[in-house]
Amino acid sequence: MAPEIPTERLVLRPWRIDDAEDALRVYGSVDVARWLSPAMDHVNDVGAMRLVLQGWIAEAERMRPPNGRWAIERRDDKRLVGGAVLLPLPPGGEDLEVGWQVDPEEWGKGYASEATHAIAHWAFTQEIDEIFAVVRPGNTRAAATVQRSGMEWVGETEKYFGLTLQVYRLRSADLDGPADEVTPPPDE
Repeated sequence: MAPEIPTERLVLRPWRIDDAEDALRVYGSVDVARWLSPAMDHVNDVGAMRLVLQGWIAEAERMRPPNGRWAIERRDDKRLVGGAVLLPLPPGGEDLEVGWQVDPEEWGKGYASEATHAIAHWAFTQEIDEIFAVVRPGNTRAAATVQRSGMEWVGETEKYFGLTLQVYRLRSADLDGPADEVTPPPDE
């Protein structure tokens, strides 16, 4: 199971069943769900979110580090503001994807970048040399987040999830490098 990861403003912690109502604000949002890769069935109510969380919790118990799923919680008021993952990408599982989902009411506050940075730091202590993020074309918010996190655009592919996705990579040696060295994707 993945450890709790504290940051300056956040705590990335394991999911709990009682997170269902707060998690629904995130994963029940059309603005969040439309960008997920792979696509997730729309979560309509707290009961459905509880079932999703049960599956994630069971999956997390079987995962070996650095793989993990985290709830993103603000430190100051314990409010759940999103979720994050570090999971193997299909088809072969040789690439690890960092991903996040943030409550739309909390967008623009840097929580996704802060969580991504924390997960990367932790992953690189687990004998991992690089992590990836995959972004659907047109998801400018996610592209900006990975760039702020120091990730480098490496191209587009249909390798993952059968979708055309932009691929970004972060190597351990580049984690805290200057952000102005990031190569943006070509204009769409």
